[in-house]
Amino acid sequence: MTSSSSQLQLLAPISGVMFPIEQVPDPVFAQKMVGDGISIDPTSNVLCAPLTGKVTQLHSSKHAVTVTAANGVEVLMHIGLDTVMMKGNGFTALVKEGDIVDAGQPLIEFEMDKVAMKAVSLLTQIVITNGELVSSYQPATGLVIAGKDVALTLTLAEGVETVAAASIGGEAWSDPVRIPNPTGLHARPAAVLSNAAKTYKSDVKLVRQGEEANAKSVVAIMGLEVKNGDEIRVRAHGPDAQDAVKALVDLLNSGCGEDVGAIPVPKHKPAPLDTIKPAKAKPKSDNPNVLTGVSASPGLAVGNVFQIKLEEIQVAEQGENQQVERRRLDEALKEAHVELEALKSEISDASKAEIFAAHQELLQDPDLLDIAIAAISNGKSAGFAWREAYTKHAELLSKLKNEVLAGRANDLRDVGRRVLRLITGTKEAELQVPNNAILIAEELTPSDTASMDRTKVLGFCTTGGGATSHVAILARSLGIPAICGIDEDVLALANGTPVILDGSKGTLRKNPSDAEIADIVERQAKLASKRAQEMAAAFEDAVTKDGHQVEVVANIGGLEDAQESVKLGGEGVGLLRSEFLYLERTDAPTEDEQTQIYGDIARALGNDRTLVVRTLDVGGDKPLPYLPMPVEENPFLGVRGVRLCLEEPEILHTQVRAILRAAGDVKLAIMFPMITSLEEVREVKRIVAEEKAALGISNDVQVGIMVEVPATAVMAEQFAREVDFFSIGTNDLTQYTLAMDRGHPKLAKQADAMHPGVLNLINMTVKGAHAHGKWVGVCGGIASDPMAVPLLLGIGVDELSVSVPTIPAIKALVRTLSKAECEKLAAEVLQLGTAAEVRERLSRLID
Repeated sequence: MTSSSSQLQLLAPISGVMFPIEQVPDPVFAQKMVGDGISIDPTSNVLCAPLTGKVTQLHSSKHAVTVTAANGVEVLMHIGLDTVMMKGNGFTALVKEGDIVDAGQPLIEFEMDKVAMKAVSLLTQIVITNGELVSSYQPATGLVIAGKDVALTLTLAEGVETVAAASIGGEAWSDPVRIPNPTGLHARPAAVLSNAAKTYKSDVKLVRQGEEANAKSVVAIMGLEVKNGDEIRVRAHGPDAQDAVKALVDLLNSGCGEDVGAIPVPKHKPAPLDTIKPAKAKPKSDNPNVLTGVSASPGLAVGNVFQIKLEEIQVAEQGENQQVERRRLDEALKEAHVELEALKSEISDASKAEIFAAHQELLQDPDLLDIAIAAISNGKSAGFAWREAYTKHAELLSKLKNEVLAGRANDLRDVGRRVLRLITGTKEAELQVPNNAILIAEELTPSDTASMDRTKVLGFCTTGGGATSHVAILARSLGIPAICGIDEDVLALANGTPVILDGSKGTLRKNPSDAEIADIVERQAKLASKRAQEMAAAFEDAVTKDGHQVEVVANIGGLEDAQESVKLGGEGVGLLRSEFLYLERTDAPTEDEQTQIYGDIARALGNDRTLVVRTLDVGGDKPLPYLPMPVEENPFLGVRGVRLCLEEPEILHTQVRAILRAAGDVKLAIMFPMITSLEEVREVKRIVAEEKAALGISNDVQVGIMVEVPATAVMAEQFAREVDFFSIGTNDLTQYTLAMDRGHPKLAKQADAMHPGVLNLINMTVKGAHAHGKWVGVCGGIASDPMAVPLLLGIGVDELSVSVPTIPAIKALVRTLSKAECEKLAAEVLQLGTAAEVRERLSRLID
């Protein structure tokens, strides 16, 4: 492990008492003929690696081993004195030469009693055999614990690197990298990683617990089944090995292009979400006319069944000659790339178009090509060889436990079939899809989904796949109602069978009555009309029937959201999640960068709309790659939000200065997250005042706080004396009030913001604020929930900060309400005892 730019710390390789090497009763060690170092009188019988490195020597008698650090420092560990005479009797090697080992990893196990009986001494030596790389040694004293305590600190000679990616003889490796991606290294991050690896000449591998994968192969990376939180190492061999390792480590830490900071990744969860594989379909319905599956894309559709069955493409096993078959494969791969480029251009959402960019990466996958080329070399046809390659890997992926990775087998089959069709010259039979079609299939591919004729296809159901598949993602982006993992009885439905597909509930109702169909059609028409009316009135104020005005503003995560909110009638921004500036990068944003983007967003809103910027809200559950933090047992109860910023004052000062500089003539406010004490409020106010004075700014910038923990709500009146406004983050307030992780697979449904305990804390917050003339907003999830809006108005909330798409609907809803009636409703609901009772009472209001 490393501690500074010039030091290298070695962990104790064995537990015991430190002993000066000069006093070892063996002149070879005492006179430092082998090298300088330390000795330990052991109390344990397992020798561990003192640092991450390569096992460069393992004595045939298993009593001595050398681990070489990536910067070239060689650490020899020798168990006992004269133990070479035992010829390995009593010693068990747990590694072999060439292995890359982590600090603390067991290397050799020995029988302490047997060795003690035959050896001169059990003293175990730790010696640096190339001392020219070290300028000084600082040994520890007393008792040390293996793999935990630092036994020896080396000050390195000038020019010796401490980075773990320095190379030895053309080989380089990294320390373990913890994967931040919420769903691990699935197709898209794997494609980004492999694409980067291909730019280096060296052979590059990902290593996890002894398993290796070719880092230049998307398929191999996915097959390694790397999950969120897994630790992997990058290893390379070749002329640019060091550069390759450094580049890939940076990519892995940044999430390979994914937003890895928006989703909390607690260290200890009883059942991590990405390892839970839901059933392919819900239990069968008791109603024989209802088939159930998993919601893949919401929405209602009324239409007729149209079954799609995939025809097998026939190929000859034997080829003509290697040159002809290889040319056929190469030409098909090039043509497939062109087809995929065309598909990408048809997808307006860039993030969804990346699905087909990942498909293009599969066309160049070295593992797939190696298998196909090897088969062609053995006389197989290009079609046969290619089909063997992609079906083999698709089968491997489909068996993975991780549902997201297993779902990518369908992507590989999609790419594979595209190339196979081009090799054989087979044209896909054009589907004569009738009007008002509900497609039914065992599996659809991303290509099928992106190419659907939306004038005819109203929805689809598949017996395979799940909500995380690329097919489901595309369906949601295209607005196509869809169900995956549906009961296989659906395959027996005759073409033309009338059905109602409810993508939100994951149900397909067959043989509906004319009345039921008419009802759905009428509901769809009413919904479309309602949305049109809401948009037409989007720029009208949100004023209740009895004249009470409520501000409806937006929760945003960047400039595009701000621009969209204005188009939808948003009256400002109640929450700018400033984390987007800090994540997905290897260094902190500069003051100028922040000033620019805050100013751009403020200008997009205009001078008459307020922009509330929440300061950086990250921590143990959302780490920053350039701000190392220790892993916390309970990250939601650890150093996060304002706590982190006060521990790293330069980050906070820089952000506050940027916000103040961006304020100019626009209405800007600063909001601090995770406030729990008056001391925190006073300190952040002091920082704001200090930076205002330093910048010579006199204009009024409001300072507010998030109400996310019960303590803040209970003390709302005291806090209201200190700040200008409150914004209630109901998502966190709910989980802290109910002691339920909102991401927990079993408890998430119970972590309900409609719980009377949470509602009463909201009520206390509003009362405390209004007692001192301060305003209160709600920026949590229930502000966008139509069921909750009447209740929030009744409690007295002044501002609703909602998700951007819901702005017109929430404003329209407010106009239908009476403030007086809402107050009566709130008084009643706050006396209820359960969330279920609250929801039942509110649902009667909506009905």
